[in-house]
Amino acid sequence: MTGAPEPIERSLFEAPPMGEQERMVEAVLFASAEPVTLAELVRRLPEGCDPAEALVHLRRRYEGRGVNLVKVGDAYAFRTAGDLGHLMRREAVESRKLSRAAIETLAIVAYHQPVTRAEIEEIRGVAVSRGTVDQLMELDWIRLGRRRMTPGRPVTFVVTEAFLDHFGLESARDLPGIKELRAAGLLDSRPLPMPGSSPSEGQDEDDDSPTTGQSELFED
Repeated sequence: MTGAPEPIERSLFEAPPMGEQERMVEAVLFASAEPVTLAELVRRLPEGCDPAEALVHLRRRYEGRGVNLVKVGDAYAFRTAGDLGHLMRREAVESRKLSRAAIETLAIVAYHQPVTRAEIEEIRGVAVSRGTVDQLMELDWIRLGRRRMTPGRPVTFVVTEAFLDHFGLESARDLPGIKELRAAGLLDSRPLPMPGSSPSEGQDEDDDSPTTGQSELFED
């Protein structure tokens, strides 16, 4: 004679229905001033919740709306739909512009990351001043990356999630190509310094002369 089947053990705390999980994720993202990672959502939601699935449902639900759920690096945030961005433009003119040196340095980091200072200087053909790097780091558009496993273990630079968020990019792979930037008028036709060109003796970058056109790309 066989015994009765053993009862199935259940968690003392069952996960809320998926609809409720969506509401929780929505509330966290809406209240957060910064993009929120999946790991952070897992920590905040009750045990047993599946924030990854909730994000998929939320992303679909907000498609075509005035606000979209977007991925920024490894995090998620609500952002104004791209085609409605013109409604959010401020009329006040911002006087701060990046110099050509800063723009070129930022572009090299974005397209070649992780990249060392020596590699930036090799591509630009001029020395990179400390002020240029400090300015980009103060804007939170570049940060220190891992050190290279080469003699001297030089530090590398990479773009930040704040940079991706500012330009509406999910990752650095979504950066437009040089031809697209020039077609949009964001780069002039003057060729950029090529790798292998060495700085002239005593030559340094000019951090005090913002460029025309290119500076608008990184203008706040």
